[in-house]
Amino acid sequence: MKIDPKTRPPLEGERFQVIVIGGGINGVAIARECARGGKRTLLVEQHDFASGTTSRSTRIIHGGLRYLEHAEIGLVRESLRERERLVRKKPHLVHPMRFVLALDEKSRRSALLVRAGLWIYRRLGGRGLRPESAKEDQRKLELLLDSGRRWSIFSFEDAQCEFPERLVADWVVEALEAGAVVRNHSQVLAVDIRHKRATGVLLRDRLSGKEERLEASWVVNAAGPWVDRVCWQSQIHTKQAMVGGVRGSHIVLPRFAGMPEAALYTEAVDGRPFFVIPWNEQVLVGTTEVPDRGDPAKAQPSADEIEYLLKSTLQLFPRAGISPRDIRCSFAGIRPLPFSDNVSLSAVTRKHYLHDHADDGAERMISVIGGKLTTAAELARECARKIGVRRKSMDEFGVACEGQLEPMLDRWTDEVSAMGGIGQASAAAVVEWHGRRSLEIAHMARSSAEMRAPLCPHTQHIVAEAAYAFASECAATLGDVLLRRVPAALGACWSHDCARQAVVRVSAVMQWTEREVSAELDVFEKERATFLHKGL
Repeated sequence: MKIDPKTRPPLEGERFQVIVIGGGINGVAIARECARGGKRTLLVEQHDFASGTTSRSTRIIHGGLRYLEHAEIGLVRESLRERERLVRKKPHLVHPMRFVLALDEKSRRSALLVRAGLWIYRRLGGRGLRPESAKEDQRKLELLLDSGRRWSIFSFEDAQCEFPERLVADWVVEALEAGAVVRNHSQVLAVDIRHKRATGVLLRDRLSGKEERLEASWVVNAAGPWVDRVCWQSQIHTKQAMVGGVRGSHIVLPRFAGMPEAALYTEAVDGRPFFVIPWNEQVLVGTTEVPDRGDPAKAQPSADEIEYLLKSTLQLFPRAGISPRDIRCSFAGIRPLPFSDNVSLSAVTRKHYLHDHADDGAERMISVIGGKLTTAAELARECARKIGVRRKSMDEFGVACEGQLEPMLDRWTDEVSAMGGIGQASAAAVVEWHGRRSLEIAHMARSSAEMRAPLCPHTQHIVAEAAYAFASECAATLGDVLLRRVPAALGACWSHDCARQAVVRVSAVMQWTEREVSAELDVFEKERATFLHKGL
């Protein structure tokens, strides 16, 4: 029987204790926490989960070494604590990574102060490096860096989440398991206000076009850079804008000869900190900081930003042979930093805060300002406490079974390979992205050769992962799958031919008609091109 992921049960007239607006990493974390705390929770997202700022980040889980410059020690401590939790609970997605900090003689940051900062960083929770690995990374880097400048090089450790889209998908499933109702491709047209109190939302299903009115005891506005727009559309007037949109752009380059395995944290041509990071068998370079009050869905890197990132990279690695033609793609997102009129963008706090709209004539509505990948779970706990979720309820879920996953990865790969009838490489790829749910995908793979087929010739990921995304991870479109649930389309080798083969292979198990195949492919290609821009 054909299953249509775009057909969902109606919600008209239903009442929830909590409605969370926004399906980025913060909104999903909040919905998961509230549902686990026993609250009947609805999570809504106008596009797809993790399709906004979350997927346009630098993809690192870090304590925020640069925050020490602004004396935000509490934020650093919190970030380091949350980093360790993610490494422990989601080791298939969040991996420790060595970082090398390189400063030349023109840097305004003195080597003495950097050493002191790194000492504080490690004391607050930073991991210890193996001396031999740190020295090898420094040696490789010294061979690549501009030899005409004197460098001070330091090592430390943080973590990387190559695919935060997958972390969000994991948390969506956990929210569902805890009883939450989730709706992507569903836009909140307005928050209902009665007698100066938020009482629900008017929701439009963007897949069906149907509008529904829902009631709620609490409304949490976690729409990221859209936070102010949600308020304006609902006639909720704040004293000033809550979010000051800041565009951050990245470029993706091929791996170049001699590139160390460690991530590089250094200074751009204007002295701003930026990263050069191994990512997805490529190199991710970013980020910029540019004011942007436009539509966050239309954020694009400017030519100046791309040139700035490339020039900064070339200044570091003049012998790497990188040219503008090597830029594989670029992308940009809007960071929802707190609005500030008189502070430089680099000095705006990275702390999150919760804005209670009681004084704005909307009691029982909270807007989430700021936040980042690393601290999303802590933000969620704080928000849940504010709306009355019992601490005991949250602690019951404080230790996930995935805390013991890392030593089991090899065994799980063997089990997935044997159960699903797929090779070790494909089994390892499935485990890397799906963790403990890989066995469910293996069970699906066992059912047919079509399920075991690779999505395209360049990837080890299989059609069963796409089928699982439609069946269990709320994917509704091909883009939801290939860009976020099984993000093979972010790979270096992805092409139009890959997309055509993937849609044909997925359609075989989803029983799509020729018209549906054509429509899904067309929408996917447009979405990918909007996200990943080619060249300068």
